[in-house]
Amino acid sequence: METINLTITDSAKQRIDKIIPEQLPDISRSQVQKLIENGNILVNDEKTVSRYKVRLNDQIKVTIPDPVTVEATPEEMPLDIVYEDADVIIVNKPQGMVVHPAPGHEHGTLVNGLLAHSPLATVNGELRPGIVHRIDKDTSGLLMVAKNDMAMKSLSGQLKAKKNERKYWAIVHGNIKENSGRVDAPIGRSKVDRKKMAVMADGRPAVTHFKVLKRFGDYTLVECQLETGRTHQIRVHLKYIGHPVAGDPLYGPKKTLKGNGQFLHAKTLGFDHPRTGEAMVFDVPVPPIFQRTLENLDKN
Repeated sequence: METINLTITDSAKQRIDKIIPEQLPDISRSQVQKLIENGNILVNDEKTVSRYKVRLNDQIKVTIPDPVTVEATPEEMPLDIVYEDADVIIVNKPQGMVVHPAPGHEHGTLVNGLLAHSPLATVNGELRPGIVHRIDKDTSGLLMVAKNDMAMKSLSGQLKAKKNERKYWAIVHGNIKENSGRVDAPIGRSKVDRKKMAVMADGRPAVTHFKVLKRFGDYTLVECQLETGRTHQIRVHLKYIGHPVAGDPLYGPKKTLKGNGQFLHAKTLGFDHPRTGEAMVFDVPVPPIFQRTLENLDKN
């Protein structure tokens, strides 16, 4: 545990969650907000809030807890396995499930369940065994998992070479006029909110193709195909073109469709089998809440 003491020497009033990252560059604004929430930042020996505006001569004590050791341990849980053989597992991940353990999500992840089910490839590290690619916690759908290092090398290589087929269905805000389109816009970590990604000139190349499947007036059902695989790519790109994913708590409006997070589903997954070279394509239906929402939009 580390304690850092700061004294405010500037009379200009600034929010505490803004001034601390300026003085301690290794701590992000979101980390400061979490530390405040947990009572690890005191102003004049009293708890504070993120919106507090510091005053001249304020004494700030920042206590940084020791990092939590995270381990991936096997946990028995039901898994929706679409396909499995000696080399690969294709799993349909439900909304609300994190893919691999991390601080704050040490248990109940897909990796915990997979480790209880089968041995997995080890070349990707102890926390992400067998995980070739990820989808967000509140995105549902298909993931390919490698059971051995040979399969991991092959599937990861296909992903890097853009040989995989990855199609998503999304319900988005607004009526997209074009029947199809291509979004080519680089994505990087937002400099304003570290929890978010954003389109920015110095970001990494990112390309998403989209096709309109059905229009519902205020909403549109689209199919998105990934050419690259950046964090939050579809969600960021659809917001960028003015049609954020419905239900998206990070990138969408507050007034939206009720659900369990964003209406985004990894529906189709294709790749060449790592051992046989056979072309394999899998497709799963959208979750019940997604389907009910489509039916309600259709009625209205």
